[in-house]
Amino acid sequence: MLRWIIPIIIYIAIDLYAFQAVRTVTNSTWLYVLYALSSLVVLSLLVYALSSGQARTNPKMMYIFGFFLAVFVPKLLVIIFMFGEDIVRLFMGVFAKINGKEAGFYLPSRRKFISSIALGVAAIPFASLLYGMIQGKYNYKVLKYALEFDDLPQAFDGYTITQISDIHSGSFDNKEKISYGIDLINQQKSDVILFTGDLVNNIAEEMKPWKELFSSLTANDGVYSVLGNHDYGDYVSWNSEIEKNKNLSTLKNLQKEMGWRLLLNENTTLEKNGETIKLIGVENWGAGGFKKAGDLKKACEGVATTDFKILMSHDPSHWQEEVKMNDKNIHLTLSGHTHGMQFGIEIPGWFKWSPVKYRYENWAGIYEEFGRYINVNRGFGYLGYPGRVGIWPEVTVITLKKKPSDA
Repeated sequence: MLRWIIPIIIYIAIDLYAFQAVRTVTNSTWLYVLYALSSLVVLSLLVYALSSGQARTNPKMMYIFGFFLAVFVPKLLVIIFMFGEDIVRLFMGVFAKINGKEAGFYLPSRRKFISSIALGVAAIPFASLLYGMIQGKYNYKVLKYALEFDDLPQAFDGYTITQISDIHSGSFDNKEKISYGIDLINQQKSDVILFTGDLVNNIAEEMKPWKELFSSLTANDGVYSVLGNHDYGDYVSWNSEIEKNKNLSTLKNLQKEMGWRLLLNENTTLEKNGETIKLIGVENWGAGGFKKAGDLKKACEGVATTDFKILMSHDPSHWQEEVKMNDKNIHLTLSGHTHGMQFGIEIPGWFKWSPVKYRYENWAGIYEEFGRYINVNRGFGYLGYPGRVGIWPEVTVITLKKKPSDA
């Protein structure tokens, strides 16, 4: 019981504190009533979410969470302004008391100017979070990179890879928008399409309504995939281990039926004009408490150090922990998982920031160390918050280039 009573009490306290800014700016009874009604609706949704026991990955619960964020985050910003002003007011009151300017304790009234600024600033995340749920989550972006390698086989000079990741089909709610995203992938006309995990939120059934659409993905050398942490069904309760294993088997079969080749700690060969590169796929391996089913050593069996290699590994922490210094010399790793937290600020080619950077060293885009590269795809879908703000859904196109010899 205390698990959700305490959050409710905290929310009410924050709500009442933020209301002080509204009361300072206006004396409109109608606005007071509107504020109270919106607060009551959000509080009711919070109580429902905390007491229902439904998974956070349930689409209905995600929208409740999204609406809660859209209202709650702006109020947090308001109280930061209000608290700062209250600290100043307190010091002014203490100073006046010390100097004997008032017989009693004097506390200056709130300034309308500060409250107006607070409400104005709070309007930005409110509008942004609502936009993210309505439009941002389907605001697909094609990001293109060209990477040069000394030892790339000549036949693969100009070879193109389209990477997608984190589909999270259990969150989808708009077939027309998803169809547009699929068309955008096919329009890239890449040599190969690589999917780096998290096809579903929890269970294989989530993918079935979207199976036909994703079956239409085509590339000359095919579509390859790996598993992400959400694909194993670890985040739901099963009646038995047999039922859980059956779900995973269904997910694997779905990918086969879609014409995708799922790589499970194994490798395959891509051939072009008599030359080859190795494509390696590991199961999920994540630092911390995430599943560690990935076996890089097994996946690299039969692969020579001199082979040019592309690794598909869902979680970018795997690159830091096991891949980048591996003596197999893995040239390019493709990951996803972070979603860029679906929230942040990006100015292409100049600046990018998201809170997720404090959790993952490699969280979005291309990184290079020791001449080895990783691309962290921002994800095709969404999870938790049913939207995206600043970090848009991504289709990555990477062109492999043979580095010209100095001669």
